[in-house]
Amino acid sequence: MPKKSKKSIITSQYLRYSIDLIGVKLMLCATNEERVMEKYINLAGRILLAHLFLFAGLSKIGAYAGTQSYMASMGVPGGLLPLVILLEAGGGLALIVGWQTRLVAYALALFTVVAAVIFHSNLSDQLQMIMFMKNWSIAGGLLLLAVHGAGSYSLDQRSRK
Repeated sequence: MPKKSKKSIITSQYLRYSIDLIGVKLMLCATNEERVMEKYINLAGRILLAHLFLFAGLSKIGAYAGTQSYMASMGVPGGLLPLVILLEAGGGLALIVGWQTRLVAYALALFTVVAAVIFHSNLSDQLQMIMFMKNWSIAGGLLLLAVHGAGSYSLDQRSRK
């Protein structure tokens, strides 16, 4: 059996190490431009998720009585509406600025799943089924945000420095 050269042994070890830590290696090889782009994409993703809640919460203020009636017709006490508005509008703003992102994302994910089950459970109606699946998809995005955090352009990141 031929002897391996020192260079081939080092290369083999390096390849094994690179495969074991592929995520770390990829992060180390990322260019500065890619890292900057990732920061902007994180911010854009937070804004895209959050604006839905911000505008939904604000729209409920303008249609307060109608929203309360709709909630009551679905078996949810209308007295909970102020909490819903606070969670949606306040949570949306918190996600946009990246404040308490993980906690807010978990709370909004839970709220979104509960809303899907209560308000969009008539799956024989195609529109309701789409709304149900949309809510679950949004909850999935929020859970990813909760796990990975707000990213660089956030109040959460500033408070760590």
